[in-house]
Amino acid sequence: MTTPADFSHHVAELDRLKIHYVREGTEGRLPLVLLHGWPEFWYAYHQNIPVFAEHFDVIVPDLRGFGDTDDLPGIPSITDYADDILALANHLGLDRFGIVTHDLGAVLAMDIGRRLPERVPGLFFFNCPNPGVGARWAEADHHIEVWYQSFHRLPVAHELVGLSADTVRIYFRHFLEHWSYQGRMAAELDHWVDTYAKPGRVEGSFKFYKSWAETRLRAAREGPPKLPKITVPARVLWGAEDPVNKPEWRDNLPDYFENVQIDLAPEAGHFVHYDQPDLANAEIIKFFNGL
Repeated sequence: MTTPADFSHHVAELDRLKIHYVREGTEGRLPLVLLHGWPEFWYAYHQNIPVFAEHFDVIVPDLRGFGDTDDLPGIPSITDYADDILALANHLGLDRFGIVTHDLGAVLAMDIGRRLPERVPGLFFFNCPNPGVGARWAEADHHIEVWYQSFHRLPVAHELVGLSADTVRIYFRHFLEHWSYQGRMAAELDHWVDTYAKPGRVEGSFKFYKSWAETRLRAAREGPPKLPKITVPARVLWGAEDPVNKPEWRDNLPDYFENVQIDLAPEAGHFVHYDQPDLANAEIIKFFNGL
């Protein structure tokens, strides 16, 4: 079984913070930046990185407060998270880079794609949480799935979950089992416990939900916002069995992208890149090689 030690690890010492990232492949090829979601860190892509490395220059950072990347005092904005990625790209000399992203990483990718389309030849999303979801986040029957987004905003939340390795194990087991197809991602639980039981990691990851809360709640109260369409070519592969980010919520994506192809991944839940790695790898290689 692949372990974190099987990959090449680096730390970028930036003005903003120190970012941990894994880099594999050949420099000089198209850089591909893989952005994880929650409850993840770079290792969520461990089934994908070796395949992509045969075709691209693959960079997989831990987002701010996740994995082994620094956290900073206070609550960052979504722009702060996105700017961290841009600062890493600048540090590595990447003028243009493709982005592959999952879950909350999609929020950052959309921000980058909308602001700096000249730097991003393509965007590939798994289960894209998009502004078009609107009030459906708050539907009565869906509260049982998104309760954690409100819980993570409570001051006591990170203290409860991060109390010990045992509490981390209990909490993260729920998401890895419930969100993956037939619970298969629970096989990776030990790696998640090793990472999130480190001091401050639970709190750092929960900050994203404090950062994103007002945007999500405004959309729930007022409906989908009107935003300029992203002009960067985009591809979306959505897990057909995702319980938390429902596949039917892909319906409004054309309102936010000028050029987007959307497909369902069978026998995949929230973690398409883990549940269906062969399909995910093939579609990503095809998409970026075709740009």
